[in-house]
Amino acid sequence: MIELLKDLIKIESDTKEGANKALLFCADWLKRQGQEVTVHDNEGYLMLTAIKGQGTETIVWNGHVDVVPGHADQFVPMEENGRLYGRGAADMKAGVAAMMQAFVDLDAETLPRIVQLHIVTDEEIGGRHTSKWLVEQGFHGDFVICGEPTGLKVGLQSKGILRMDMTFKGKPAHGSRPWEGINAIESAMKYHMAIAELPFRKESSEYYEQTSVNLPIINAGDRYNVVPEICHMSYDIRFMPGQDKEEIVRQMAELAETLNLDMEYKASGSTPALTTSEENPYIQTLKKSIQQTTSQEAVLFGQHGAADTRYYATVNGGEGAIEFGPSGDDWHGNAEYVLLSSVHDYRKILVSLALS
Repeated sequence: MIELLKDLIKIESDTKEGANKALLFCADWLKRQGQEVTVHDNEGYLMLTAIKGQGTETIVWNGHVDVVPGHADQFVPMEENGRLYGRGAADMKAGVAAMMQAFVDLDAETLPRIVQLHIVTDEEIGGRHTSKWLVEQGFHGDFVICGEPTGLKVGLQSKGILRMDMTFKGKPAHGSRPWEGINAIESAMKYHMAIAELPFRKESSEYYEQTSVNLPIINAGDRYNVVPEICHMSYDIRFMPGQDKEEIVRQMAELAETLNLDMEYKASGSTPALTTSEENPYIQTLKKSIQQTTSQEAVLFGQHGAADTRYYATVNGGEGAIEFGPSGDDWHGNAEYVLLSSVHDYRKILVSLALS
């Protein structure tokens, strides 16, 4: 399994072509182990499915082989002190390798439920061509594990996504006489300072201290001697399970009115929050498998970012899709690594869950 992981890291899968090459490598490896594999193509993005078992329950293991861009030396795996370094070592070729080995380990004749292995190639750019497409084609299940690096902790919830694009309107004037105009940038600044006091910013939950609000884009002005008339500003808002997206939009729109600002907005890019509960029977079984394998109590947490879980969870109303994977650090960074012992534990936990 570790040699499989090293071979995967060597494939420069930070492009569409490279990710497809890694996907075909996975398909060939599984076939050599006697597994039946189907390779799918959606607009040039490849993905594979492999299915075994019987019964009325279905568990899905989802992993991606695409990675963010890396330096050439990051595609040369390096093992040191129980760690394996390389681009994608943690995010998430370790999870993929463990899922592949666990799938091979399962005996189809004695498997009490159906297990589907999904390996995809565009998670890092949104997953719409592969995981989303698979779900639309009917490939989903009662419980889904996306093998993102979580340190063998269970990410049973994740924040939803709301993007707000705003245009603040001012009044142009000569730069030497700013009092004769209305500076759109200053209007946007006034709004940004006030947003921290909105009610949705002060809410918290069991797994989250607050909603995440990021101001990633601002664009205004092009001349020193003109009071800027227009300021475009965009927010990336990650709201907690239980929060109402429409209520957040309402509060943000009302704030502009309260501040007497001329502002237009567009709410877009929304993704629902995932709300798997601790009482979910699969979570309970997973907790037991983690404890039996690692001799440690399972840790549950809420994930701040979004993964391909969002597509699977839509089938079950936000329930039953989690992030759970091996331990590592610095993914997307220059010193990305995975802890090799956690990869072995992860494979054992997957097998235990499938058989329980």
